[in-house]
Amino acid sequence: MVDDRKLAVLRAIVEDYVSTSEPVGSKALVDRHNLGVSPATIRNDMAVLEEQGYITQPHTSAGRVPTDKGYRLFVDKLSQIKPMSSAERRAIETFLAGAVDLDDVVMRTVRLLAQLTRQVAVVQYPTLDASTVRHVEIVPLTDHRVMLVLITNTGRVDQRVVELPDKVDEIRVAHMRAVLNACLDGCRLNKVPDLVADLPERLPEEDRPAAATILSVLLETLVDRHDEKIVFAGAANLAAPDFTVGLREVLEALEEQVVLMRLLGDAPDKAAITVRIGSENPYLQGTSIVAAGYGSGDKQLARLGVLGPTRMDYPVTMGAVRAVARYVSQILAAS
Repeated sequence: MVDDRKLAVLRAIVEDYVSTSEPVGSKALVDRHNLGVSPATIRNDMAVLEEQGYITQPHTSAGRVPTDKGYRLFVDKLSQIKPMSSAERRAIETFLAGAVDLDDVVMRTVRLLAQLTRQVAVVQYPTLDASTVRHVEIVPLTDHRVMLVLITNTGRVDQRVVELPDKVDEIRVAHMRAVLNACLDGCRLNKVPDLVADLPERLPEEDRPAAATILSVLLETLVDRHDEKIVFAGAANLAAPDFTVGLREVLEALEEQVVLMRLLGDAPDKAAITVRIGSENPYLQGTSIVAAGYGSGDKQLARLGVLGPTRMDYPVTMGAVRAVARYVSQILAAS
């Protein structure tokens, strides 16, 4: 158990090391922080913290740096996450509100997170299981061609041009549209194939070939949705020489979608901020991941976060991740 005084010393070491990237000595703590105790007491507290594994001395006669265990205690004992300023909140809201569809929301989000945190930002697309059909539109283009538009509750819009085997007029197209929406409205995307299997049989015989063609394209659209797609931005931020793992390993992890999915990870509370530090991360030790869930209403659809070195400004990073996740959720709920 670490008492309040030693926790204050640990907090000061973490803050100074994150700020300067230099090992922190007792003299620096006395000069920079009003800890209310003598230098000798600080040295004794540092010795205890080192013995308990919270800080370490990288080399002889150097100051101390936090260990993974020390960062963990620091994060767990945070009294508050640093809130975004009103100007930052307005900038986030304005930037994200300009998105026109889900793809645009995701791309804006990942760029914004990378800029706010100076880390690598990672955003997971809403999963197939979590998305539902909001509307299916069939727009006549010519006598033998229509535009199929699939709109989901997550704001995703997919469009496909469909070449029809037979000539159809607007009245027949409108009827097919009505039947399709009556069948699929609110349906989870992964249930669509089962529901539309016998749909052509509900239509007049002359409409069945066209309906079968449209449904075939609809199912192809679902297959092409990349259910576990992840995007990232800010790879240039990896230039900071803070990783205890090699840069090559980090870059390889970013290229592997499966690894990125595992890095974001699952949490008991999907909406909560999770922080995995160094050795806590079995897939890429030497890095830290700060992640949070986002969604539409009470439904958490996916996760977003940042990947960086363990020497990370955790209060600022956690505040940015939380704020962006909330704004993305608001946008999806309103779409």
